[in-house]
Amino acid sequence: MREIFYGEAINEAMREEMRHDPRVFLMGEDVAHGYGGGIFGISRGLLQEFGEELVVETPICESTIAGAAVGAAVVGMRPIAEIMFADFITLASDHIVNSAAKMQYSYQGEIPLPVVFRIPFGAGRGAGAHYSQSLEAWVMHVPGLKVVMPSTPYDAKGLLKSSIRDENPVVFFEHKFLYRSLKGRVPEEEYTLPLGLADVKRRGRDLTIIATGMMVQRSLLAAETLSKEGIEAEVLDPRTLLPLDKETLVESVKKTGKALIIHEACLTGGPGGEIAALLADEAFEHLEAPIKRIGAPFVPIPASPILETAYLPQPEKIVKEARELVYWK
Repeated sequence: MREIFYGEAINEAMREEMRHDPRVFLMGEDVAHGYGGGIFGISRGLLQEFGEELVVETPICESTIAGAAVGAAVVGMRPIAEIMFADFITLASDHIVNSAAKMQYSYQGEIPLPVVFRIPFGAGRGAGAHYSQSLEAWVMHVPGLKVVMPSTPYDAKGLLKSSIRDENPVVFFEHKFLYRSLKGRVPEEEYTLPLGLADVKRRGRDLTIIATGMMVQRSLLAAETLSKEGIEAEVLDPRTLLPLDKETLVESVKKTGKALIIHEACLTGGPGGEIAALLADEAFEHLEAPIKRIGAPFVPIPASPILETAYLPQPEKIVKEARELVYWK
């Protein structure tokens, strides 16, 4: 085991899969020449190893990127299409939602569609309202897609490799704040992680905290604070939002009797509502308190660092809500 950054883990996953399968290639804005390997440096070194045929610089047109990726998958390639910011998925949504998601259904499964849309998302860099959104709930609403959101370097590498090998379109959300801020242990030997399997990041008995993306790290910080008070929180990361590992989520809440759901996206219409509905349906008789959710307020994301900090769910708020749940009467 060695420790590498979240962004380095994603780079390694792409590099290994491009070595493993000559049909795998990367395409997107600035992925080859710009900024030394993409705007965040995630494709650094790939052009030098694989050349311009497999590391393809595209025009500044997300619709073209998504459409070309779908076409390449149809004819037997395995494209990784980088959409520079999650906010720009709006421009690529026609091909993601109306082409990629529906093609296998329309052709009765005769055409595999192995395409991965890599989506850097999230706030924390002071980038403002047009470059910081968390829009995973939008694509969760589309049958035919798989939606993945890793929270650690280990998960990012293993899940991306599995996504590239999958025969279905995958929307892979990467939190851009974690690229150079989070290190974790990652094996040097090859490994993959199955899609659709949640991971318990911390065992506990008093309540279940279900968190996604960067909120997993903040939930773990909150759990450490709670532990000093004698409250043991179980922190659970779905890792894959579609398909959702319902069994693991439900079993954890049945054990603890309390559920706190946290995501960075706006609380209104966020993925936590779907998870809360699942728990209400399948674990209701085990609940000892109401299901609680934490998310961002229903406003555009501010660029001011002070306001952005206030906008994002912080560990202190998680601790406060967890205490209220544990001592609910």
